Amino acid sequence: MEGLYIIGVVLSWIIIALTVVHVVMDNRQPARTMAWVLVIFFVPLVGIVFYLFFGINHRKQRLISQRSLDQLTKRSMLSFVGQHDIQIPEKHKQLVDLFVNQNLSLPFKDNQVDIMTDGYAFIPKLLQDIANAHDHIHIDMYIIEDDPLGRLVTDALGHKAKEGVEVRIVYDDVGCWKVKHRFIERLRKSGIEIVPFLPVRFPSFTSKANYRNHRKLIVIDGRIGYIGGMNIALRYVKGTGRQPWRDTMLRLTGGVVYALQRTFLTDWYFVDRTLITDRRYYPALTTEQPNNCLAQIVTSGSTAYPEIMQGYVRTILAARRYLYIETPYFLPNDPVLFALKTAAVGGVDVRIICPLHSDARFTDWASRSYLRELHEAGAHIYLYHAGFLHSKLLVCDDSLSTCGSTNVDFRSFENNFETNVFIYDEDTALRLKKVFLDDQAQSVPLSEVPSRLEPKFLQGLWESFTRLFSPLL
Repeated sequence: MEGLYIIGVVLSWIIIALTVVHVVMDNRQPARTMAWVLVIFFVPLVGIVFYLFFGINHRKQRLISQRSLDQLTKRSMLSFVGQHDIQIPEKHKQLVDLFVNQNLSLPFKDNQVDIMTDGYAFIPKLLQDIANAHDHIHIDMYIIEDDPLGRLVTDALGHKAKEGVEVRIVYDDVGCWKVKHRFIERLRKSGIEIVPFLPVRFPSFTSKANYRNHRKLIVIDGRIGYIGGMNIALRYVKGTGRQPWRDTMLRLTGGVVYALQRTFLTDWYFVDRTLITDRRYYPALTTEQPNNCLAQIVTSGSTAYPEIMQGYVRTILAARRYLYIETPYFLPNDPVLFALKTAAVGGVDVRIICPLHSDARFTDWASRSYLRELHEAGAHIYLYHAGFLHSKLLVCDDSLSTCGSTNVDFRSFENNFETNVFIYDEDTALRLKKVFLDDQAQSVPLSEVPSRLEPKFLQGLWESFTRLFSPLL
């Protein structure tokens, strides 16, 4: 028995040592490396399990071969080449080039942008577009709930599938954990092709539980696209409890839909290993009113680079007059926090709106010290009290705006597969600016909430403790 005990101890230390070596060899930020090493060393069982689930960095892995990515990009590339008189604003050229160089996120002109700020605007328009679809419907969604609204939308999709319209859905396995298997099977039987993203089944894919497809995008006939923060669930219309749900979704038409299509087909290849490059998924677009509303679809997750985070940092540091941000969860990593503080101290009008009452209590506590830190740097912090704010948007200097699935937190910037549209257009920026200001009018300044601004000792201690878990929330 004593010999077995000694062997067990030796094996334990070997496993701990190998795990520590793996952490060190990842060459991440020293503070984060030391945090993982300490947890693994002092609480080995819990530390190693947590590291396997949440600590391994898979960004360095090429999830899709370059050859396949080139083939998926070819159609949108040809369309990009065919654009005439495309004008890239000089002040945003470096940002545009950043996205092109990192992941071939091409800019497209002649776009129309419709802004929807609640489910009552989004769902009826989506159902109308589904009813009018004649070739294909592609949906990339974090959550499709088995509730009255989810069944309404999926019944409409099943009806179109029976008419011969191709319907493909990618849903996130973790986001839809509560959805019964029979709901998914019912969709398959109706003719819908539906595939989960990175199923988490022990032991396979266990280490990738931390990498989720958080995208919310829809492409219909290659001509209409949706992108934003809304999933397909009843709470986006009805709200939760006594809280209405405030969110932002954009309906896009024009060349930028090609880039949305490329994003979906890339994800479809990743989950289904079917390479779809047919020209009919990129139909010729006719523009009745040519314009220079320039837009780029920017993704993160499938390459080693955190493209959307880089775009946020670049935008924040380039702001000259103002920078307005809405996000439901505010847990910024060091580069984004430093950029925001630098902008605020430098005299830029930095305003951030977060919900007064979050749907994730632990995350709410963890975010408070970050908001105070920015407030002390001169930023204006507002807490939305007219419901739960799930909107994810940024507006800068009346010329640049972005909206999509990305929260201002570690998970969105460093782990999740996200998609945002960056729009270089004054009219769109001004319309989204109005959305922000309308939300600000239904918010209370942080300076008027003493319990948040100057917490008592135990509350402050708890907030600091929860902040330690920011990378995992």
